[in-house]
Amino acid sequence: MRVLFFSARPYDRRSFAAANGRHELVFTETRLSAQTAGLAASYPAICTFVNDRLDAETLAALAAGGLRYVALRCAGFNQVDLRAAERLGIEVARVPAYSPYAVAEYAVGLLLTLNRKFHRAYNRVRENNFLLDGLEGFDLHGKTVGVVGAGRIGAVFANIMLGFGCRVLVHDPHSDDAALRAAGAQFVGLDTLLAQAQIVSLHCPLTPETHHLIDAAALARMQHGAMLINTSRGGLLDTAAVVGALKSGRLGALGLDVYEQEGDLFFEDLSSTIVEDDVFQRLLTFPNVVVTGHQAFFTQEALAAIARTTLVNLDDFAAGRPCPNRLTAAALLR
Repeated sequence: MRVLFFSARPYDRRSFAAANGRHELVFTETRLSAQTAGLAASYPAICTFVNDRLDAETLAALAAGGLRYVALRCAGFNQVDLRAAERLGIEVARVPAYSPYAVAEYAVGLLLTLNRKFHRAYNRVRENNFLLDGLEGFDLHGKTVGVVGAGRIGAVFANIMLGFGCRVLVHDPHSDDAALRAAGAQFVGLDTLLAQAQIVSLHCPLTPETHHLIDAAALARMQHGAMLINTSRGGLLDTAAVVGALKSGRLGALGLDVYEQEGDLFFEDLSSTIVEDDVFQRLLTFPNVVVTGHQAFFTQEALAAIARTTLVNLDDFAAGRPCPNRLTAAALLR
């Protein structure tokens, strides 16, 4: 099958070339939108990433060009209008899991960086400044960590935190993981988690129900000076409310690998331009904030797994077989 890859970077080319042996893969760095959908004319399938737009307008343009299949090389699907895809007869599949360790370990890295001030210490030493003032952290052992979302990534993160000797609270209305309970985690309501946790890490999908899950009201329920980590989806946070909580001191530290408006920023080199997103620029002024550009997934193992699963999804599409990873509008209700 001929497949056009949008938003393709050199690492995508390498990982898919290593795993492919049966499809004709064409790569473009262009991001998918209604304006660029014409590039896919005559292609039966495309492969897209997290910031490619698959709204109703884009899908209609793709369908007009003969497109039948969309293979997402990511787990999240909030960028896809699944109802429009079904109306247009376009099948969509995703990669539901690749390496939960990649993202969970990265979340721990953000947590440790914020706590022990690795980012500030690194810059100091490069300037021959060896003072320790302002670099004081705290022992993780004995602290209460809240994990929102007990899927594969959240479960791995929770187990790592248990290994640090933390008390772990988990909130997930769709899961009651017996193994996590046996390991020592406690399942609680979101209000309880926010009120008791010194560290809160988000590992849930972005859905209409979880959009702005952490808003001004949720921030007000958190402990004064708590740390917040988000490696899931930017839309889980009301970013303006988070900035307000940072300014007031209510929020003690923030680690982000995702951002609500990242589609205009991430996966691009903007070092020679003026970034006009004032909210994002304000985040970067805080010494207790670390922001990275959606790289938590970025390990050798994860890239290889993404390529393998995506190609199997394309195999199913090409053969007319039911695809276990196919998404339907019903997925929006889960």
